[in-house]
Amino acid sequence: MSADLKQSRLADWRQRALAFEREVGKAVIGLERPIRHILIAVFARGHVMLEGDVGVGKTTLLRAVARCLGGAYERVEGTIDLMPNDLVYHTYINELGKPQVEPGPVLKHGEELSVFFFNEVNRARPQVHSLLLRIMAEHAVSAFNREHFFPYLQVFADRNRVEKEETFEIPSAARDRFMMELHVETPADPSLRRALMFDPKFHDVDRLLDTLTPGILPYREIPQIAPVIQQSVTASETLQQYALDLWEATRRPADYGVKLEGIDMDRLILAGASARGVSMMMRAARVAAWLDGRDYLVPEDIHDVFRETIGHRVFFNPVYELRRTALIDELLHAIRQKVAAP
Repeated sequence: MSADLKQSRLADWRQRALAFEREVGKAVIGLERPIRHILIAVFARGHVMLEGDVGVGKTTLLRAVARCLGGAYERVEGTIDLMPNDLVYHTYINELGKPQVEPGPVLKHGEELSVFFFNEVNRARPQVHSLLLRIMAEHAVSAFNREHFFPYLQVFADRNRVEKEETFEIPSAARDRFMMELHVETPADPSLRRALMFDPKFHDVDRLLDTLTPGILPYREIPQIAPVIQQSVTASETLQQYALDLWEATRRPADYGVKLEGIDMDRLILAGASARGVSMMMRAARVAAWLDGRDYLVPEDIHDVFRETIGHRVFFNPVYELRRTALIDELLHAIRQKVAAP
């Protein structure tokens, strides 16, 4: 492919991506940042964990994403009695009184499965997490004596952070499989809150989603354009060194002069970001640069995805882990302030 044709193709895809962003924004208001980061994850080919209180629009957001992406959408509710096989197949007694086996939510649509949403994933057992991780990592599952592949699949999950009984927290290795963790909150803008309360269009989600243009992004082609985006965005030597310094600062923040009030910085960090984590950070940063119309990285591209890609990959010693929600934001902000940007 010639350089001019490649640039033309990338420009066309960028316009489609921005149109996708605007269309999803019609269904959920006040969530511009989560929408942008989901769009980044789509083109960086990463899975996403959502966090937020009940009723803030996470499911509506993902249904809108699925409609505008095209392809098949499936949702599973995490429960304590859910077993791994429930994702793959289900059995029932048919009209003839005989047992029958049918494909479950993962297999029902075959290769056309595009968006798989696991709601309240921490209410499912670790055995279920294990199967989900394999599907995420390999885009495949074994069933009915053969391998089933899902080349277009992206997994989205959310955690129930209200109830603590009958929940199974996601282990660190599992959380590291998600490219991003996004916080979805009720809009702070009073006018948006008023619209959510009193505008009837937000009270009928099915009708609202029907107004969105389906298949704005041809989901079958995204795996082919994604590596082209990665190859087209360059990073200077100084930018590369800056990214490496950010990584090291998540492992040894005290070495970079990072201090948090009342915290023993030598005891804070149990484990910093993984190599996989910073690789995903850079994949996301390149997509952020592309969406802004550039073919080179600047520090702001990394800043834009730093919290979302790194926050869940830094682990504190147990004495501080109970305070992680507040401490992780303070720590990452301090790292950005202390590590000199080019």
